[in-house]
Formats: sequence, C-alpha cells, structure tokens
Amino acid sequence: MEVRRTSHETELCFPKLLNISCRRPKRPHFEIMLTYILLSFISLLTVILNLLVIISISHFRQLHTPTNFLLLSLAVADFFVGLLMFFQIVLIDGCWFLGDIMCTLYQYLAFIITSASIGTMVIISADRYLAICYPLHYSTKITQQRVKICICLCWVFSVIFQSLIVKDNLKQPGKYNSCIGECVFVVNYIAGLFDLLFSFIVPITVIIVLYLRVFAVAVSQAHAMRCQHAVTHQRAVTVTVTKSELKAARTLGVVVVVFLICMCPYYCVALTEHFLKPYP
Repeated sequence: MEVRRTSHETELCFPKLLNISCRRPKRPHFEIMLTYILLSFISLLTVILNLLVIISISHFRQLHTPTNFLLLSLAVADFFVGLLMFFQIVLIDGCWFLGDIMCTLYQYLAFIITSASIGTMVIISADRYLAICYPLHYSTKITQQRVKICICLCWVFSVIFQSLIVKDNLKQPGKYNSCIGECVFVVNYIAGLFDLLFSFIVPITVIIVLYLRVFAVAVSQAHAMRCQHAVTHQRAVTVTVTKSELKAARTLGVVVVVFLICMCPYYCVALTEHFLKPYP
C-alpha cells in the first residue's frame, strides 16, 4: 500500500497536495530533455539575435530610417517572444510552478506581443507600398516622427485591445485552472471572434493586398527597364523603382511570409473552432 502511494505521489505536480494537485503527464525522459535543449537553444538564439538588431539600430545614427524603426519595433517584439519561451520551457513536463499571477501575466504578454508584431507587419507592408508605388512622395510623407507615432499607437492599441479580450482572466487569475500546477487561459466566444478578426483576418488581408500591389509595380518596372525602346520614355514620364527599394521589398516580403507561416497554425485552428463550434 505504501509503495502504491509513493508511485502515485511522483505523478503529481505538488505531491503534498494530493487532492488538488495536477497530475504530471507521463513522457519519456529523453523526449523531455531533447525538448528542453531545443527550446532553450531557440529561445537563447532569438534573444541574442534580436538584441543585436535592437542595439545596432538604436546606437548607429545612420541606421535611423523610417523602415529601420519599424524593424526595431519588430525586433523588440521578437526579443520578448524569446524571453517568454523560457516560461514555455517550464511547462514542458506539464506542470506550472510559478503561480496563477505569473501564469496570467505570461499569457497576457504573449497576446500583446503577438498583436503588436502583426500590427508592425501591417505598417511595414504599408511602408513598402508607399516606397515602391509612390517614390516621389515617400520621403515627404513617411518621416521618422510619423513612423514613431505609428509604432507607439500600434503598441498602445495592442495593450488596450488585448486587455479587453482577456479581461476575465485579468480580473481573476487562475479562474479556469482545474487544479494547482495548471496554467489555463480561456477567451470567451465573442472575444475570441474579435481577436481572430482584428488580429489575423483583417491584417493578413491588408498585408496580402499591399504586397500584391508592390510586386505588381515591381514587375512592371522591371519589364519596362528591360525594353530598350521604352527606357528613355519610361525615365521621362515616371520615376523608376531603385534596386535598393526592390531588394528591401523582396527581403521584407520573405520576412512577412515566414511570419505568417508561423502564425497561421494557431489562428487556423481558432478559425476552424469558431466556424465548427456553435455559439452556446
């Protein structure tokens, strides 16, 4: 009888709290250690690389351009993503040991950072759209001060919006936990629908439309530059897109695509659940 009790206790997150502690899921030790090492490496690499970007853009004045400030905002968001991954490592063995308040703070910050990242991506797409499609007006309309204001508004909106989305969890941390050692964050149907709409569907639609327009203009400009008979006329009636702008658009396009690929799994699952699960 004593042996069975000891075996039972080792499966609990908090062995001394027999009736209210969560059970630790059974997983191979090798799998747990491999996940620890992999997530720790990714987290450390994310923090270091984005910290280098933050330091570089902040320190060197020649890098203080509107586009680089947008990349700085994105690097700050990714830097915090790397830090939050350390909290995710805590959940590898299925137990949360940092309490309900830290659980709520962790999830809340994750929501804000995700929203700010997506918002920054939308601003970057708009920046490239104006740079490629309206090069004459770009330098006068897109200034450092205006970009800084847009970045601040993006972060402030993310904080306010996500605070409304997760207000129930903020009012009562650990409200949805069924046992001690669990970290559960629940968003109701209406709030989840608004989050899905304004954090994914609308931004991704804007990004896709803007980049389709950017690459359509880039292709047409490249085609005109290849035509020997149209070169002189093209230079006379319009301003061609410079190679540096096209390269920046392609590079940021790749960044946007990779970012969306990383975000799609979560929101696709959320989208499926909202369409398949009836409103209670």
